[in-house]
Amino acid sequence: MADKMVYFFGAGQAQGGAKDKVLLGGKGANLAEMTNLGLPVPPGFTITTECCAAYYQNDRKFPAGLVEQIDENLRRLEETLGKKLGDPKNPLLVSCRSGAAVSMPGMMDTVLNIGLTADNIEPLAQAGGNPRFVWDAWRRLINMFGDTVMGVEHKHFEQEMDAVKKKRRVKLDTELSVEDLREVCARYLKVYEKQTKGKFPDDPRDQILQSVMAVFQSWNSPRAIKYRQIHEITGLAGTAVNVQAMVFGNMGADCATGVCFTRDPSTGENRFYGEFLINAQGEDVVAGIRTPQPIVKMGDVLPDAYAELLRVKDVLEKHFRDVQDLEFTVEHNHFYMLQTRNGKRTAPAAVRVAVEMVKEGLIDQNTALLRVDPASLDQLLHPSFDPAARRDPLAKGLPASPGAAVGKPAFTADEAEERFAQGEKVILVRKETSPEDIGGMQTAVGILTSTGGMTSHAAVVARGMGKSCVAGCGELHIDAPAGFFSVRSADGKTRKFTRKDIISIDGSAGMVFAGAVPTVKPTVSGDFALLMQWADATRKLQVRTNADTPNDARVACKFGAQGIGLCRTEHMFFEGDRIIAVREMILAENEKDRRQALKKLLPYQKKDFVGIFKEMDGLPVTIRLLDPPLHEFLPHEEKNQRQMARQMKVPLEKIKRRVTELHEANPMLGFRGCRLAVIYPEIQEMQVRAIFQAACEVSRKGVKVLPEIMIPIVNTVKELQFLLPRVRQVAQEVFGKAGLRIDYKVGTMIELPRAALTADQIAREAEFFSFGTNDLTQMTFGFSRDDVASFVPRYVEMEILPRDPFNSLDQEGVGQLIKIAMEKGRGARTDLKVGICGEHGGDPASVEFCHRAGLNYVSCSPYRVPIARLAAAQAVVRQATGDSYSTK
Repeated sequence: MADKMVYFFGAGQAQGGAKDKVLLGGKGANLAEMTNLGLPVPPGFTITTECCAAYYQNDRKFPAGLVEQIDENLRRLEETLGKKLGDPKNPLLVSCRSGAAVSMPGMMDTVLNIGLTADNIEPLAQAGGNPRFVWDAWRRLINMFGDTVMGVEHKHFEQEMDAVKKKRRVKLDTELSVEDLREVCARYLKVYEKQTKGKFPDDPRDQILQSVMAVFQSWNSPRAIKYRQIHEITGLAGTAVNVQAMVFGNMGADCATGVCFTRDPSTGENRFYGEFLINAQGEDVVAGIRTPQPIVKMGDVLPDAYAELLRVKDVLEKHFRDVQDLEFTVEHNHFYMLQTRNGKRTAPAAVRVAVEMVKEGLIDQNTALLRVDPASLDQLLHPSFDPAARRDPLAKGLPASPGAAVGKPAFTADEAEERFAQGEKVILVRKETSPEDIGGMQTAVGILTSTGGMTSHAAVVARGMGKSCVAGCGELHIDAPAGFFSVRSADGKTRKFTRKDIISIDGSAGMVFAGAVPTVKPTVSGDFALLMQWADATRKLQVRTNADTPNDARVACKFGAQGIGLCRTEHMFFEGDRIIAVREMILAENEKDRRQALKKLLPYQKKDFVGIFKEMDGLPVTIRLLDPPLHEFLPHEEKNQRQMARQMKVPLEKIKRRVTELHEANPMLGFRGCRLAVIYPEIQEMQVRAIFQAACEVSRKGVKVLPEIMIPIVNTVKELQFLLPRVRQVAQEVFGKAGLRIDYKVGTMIELPRAALTADQIAREAEFFSFGTNDLTQMTFGFSRDDVASFVPRYVEMEILPRDPFNSLDQEGVGQLIKIAMEKGRGARTDLKVGICGEHGGDPASVEFCHRAGLNYVSCSPYRVPIARLAAAQAVVRQATGDSYSTK
């Protein structure tokens, strides 16, 4: 750990800057950067993220020398401002805020107004000329210090505040008199003493040190840990701590506080966007305690401060060349910047901003590609409400985060998580959300609050998650304990909605509707289409899709798929009457009977392939032959077995006997894939015949068809040597009868470690490899992909695994097998085409690995095709700069 643990900023000069984000955290680095830019920033100092790491390594104790460096910088802060800690007439008051290298809004702790004590509050109130402000600041410190540092639940303080307001018959905190606030403070101190069994600290230095420790502690709070898990934030040392001189927005009508964005974070429109409150502190805006005013109205009441804000926001956006999320305070008409950071935004906004900034000359196309997180494109690729659908409007709030959500109300975060686990789609309905609600917000399909604004906690977190959110819907009366909310309609009637009722929310319009509103599928156009054009011009990897039906193929082509990388034929077997033919084949006791059953299946398979080939005219279609074990096509419950017996007119005992014969202790390692084709060659023969017949049929109609036949679960080259001649024999028969020939390829899936290690032998027979990364992952790890939910999430939480290897490719283990197989395979066949076809093909980090490893293509589900296209382009840009997706 470095000797220097504390970095000062103030008086136009700062130690460090934006480049030091890892060391100083995002907030501290940007405070230093703004100071060096000459912007009005209250002075202070930043304690490094390394100190947080050392704190935990040192059994939750400050590293040696930190307290001394804090004291040194406190003295410098006093000299800069001409104030003293604890001075009864002109005390130095500071805030203590967190700030990790990656923004985690609301997840860690803050303490404001540090430096007020029971000893200096009375003389300060008398001398300052604004006693109401002093007592209000004092009650906030008791509350925040008690809650954040000492763990006193906020509700205990809130109960006392409510009691005083009820006694005075007022609704708002601002309606309380000075004497009322004195009483609130007295009550708060009693709560503090009762809950902590001790006195409130009267030493400002002690308050600061305890607050710093509390911020360090909040790094590993349950909500912070869960946030990092949800957003896959790993590898950080901890949080920095920013100790900064207080400026006050709650000293009167010439004071204000606000949060704003240089562009609209919901739509990306180039318009100033945000909110402010007169006579308030920043927590009032973010927490949704009071409903703020639009930022554009600030010029009407504080014109000079607003003019400075406009100047500063332009300076910062041009300097950082990105949308900035600003926090500011106005104290007696003096404007101060408290924070700037790259603004979190929705996917539509990210796309629009990236494209428009290129047009404005702020950034180049490569930078624009990096500005959009590929994973966030899910927000653009899912349904919205059908504009033609009938709706039953209930209420209108603020359009806090775009998108459509339909579900049943859940009134607490815990309830939302529990019901999600049971398979329900829920909308989290709250008066306001708090950081503790992060788990419920993640599992809910949408969020609805009755208070708060466009920059409230609910709004900011929902936008970051891509969740639809309607905030500040004041028409709602929420009774969470009773499990319902009600809305008074225009005719005076009250409508009540419980956990059993379905509601719909439109986060783009801020509307709430009764019942389920139908949705429509998304389209790719405008700025998004232009960004994708840039991506396609940049990337080297091709992007295919996993599609089993013509409709899947059609959707994927609209999203830019360049072929099908995986068509799973077994999915076709379950439709309609064909399952009966499949079961006849399984029950057959000899080859003749199996062939008779397969003859019934042939027309179905051919029809499926005809539809897919037509949709993929001119594009390659990789068709995987039958993969799953046969028992998956038979019912295992006696009730369903009886139904099958009646339907097929066969003895029940015959079905039971066959189920028993096919039972396997571990089916994933059993009689499946090419093993079925080796033992029952007639199954492969029927499928291959259907493929070639379909190809000939569509080819006659002018469709260019490029079939690729893929043999699964190959373990040894001898399996291919047995099966490939049979594929080619059927092809010759079909082509001869049709009087034409179609070019085709035959390859294999590399799903087993042995196949990867003997890939040079396999490549002498196979014309292409497709890595089945789902099976390759489970075979490499020894994890059953159906059972990992019982322990892998915990492994990720404990950082034994960086992430779930079934969601993001394990580059150190599975990735090495892929590289070995590619090197061996291309050593034997220089023109070997290689791709992957598991869902890893839609994971940005996995796509980047595939690019660096030299694969030809990735394949993923239709709606993830644009994600893979953008990720593949980003991989090219990052490789040129030496960066990677995991460290973005």
